[in-house]
Parts: sequence; structure tokens; C-alpha cells
Amino acid sequence: MQEMIAYCGLVCTGCPAFIATQKDDDAERQKVVEKWSSEQYPLKIEDINCDGCLTVGKRLLNFCNECEVRACGLEKKVENCAHCDEFACAKLEKLWGIISSAEAKERLENIRKTLNT
Repeated sequence: MQEMIAYCGLVCTGCPAFIATQKDDDAERQKVVEKWSSEQYPLKIEDINCDGCLTVGKRLLNFCNECEVRACGLEKKVENCAHCDEFACAKLEKLWGIISSAEAKERLENIRKTLNT
């Protein structure tokens, strides 16, 4: 399977929710629920169905459905945010702070460098 990089730089195809969905594995979904669920964001097994951030009209986690960065990327029709003229915007910086993923930021910065060469 080809790697799917989300608008924010996360790797959808490496995400436990994506993997559990593709395998249709409820035991894996339960592991995701246990790891990601919180009092503020309670999750159930049926919430763990995602075909990846770049898909349209398919299954997505609620977080992805509500994501401002994803909505912006779809609207601008970019492959991911590294391809956007406004990289790295305030929305993206805010999301990186929430997801605490230096790897996502670094991944997009590296993609961006290859676009400018």
C-alpha cells in the first residue's frame, strides 16, 4: 500500500485507526479506543473507522471530519500542506501544537524543500 500523507503531515497509512479499519479488526479498534479515548473525547469501537484524511466520501474519524486543516487542504486542492502557497499557516501551526507531532512538521518541511529544488 502506498503511504498516504495527511494535509498536516501525519502518515494516515501508519495510523492505528486506519490500520484497524483496513483490517476490519475490532480488537485493534479497541486498542485505539483505549489509547485515544478521554473524558473530553470518549470513543467507542464504532468510532474507529477511517480510510485516511485524503479520502472524500469515505469513512473518517470525527477528528478528521472536523479538522480545519483538512477542510482547507480540500478547498485548495493541494496534495498536502507542503504544496500550499501559505505554508506553514496559523491553522497548521495550531494543529501541530495540538497533535504534538514534530515528525509531521518535519515531514512537510522536507516535502516543501523538494518542491523548491
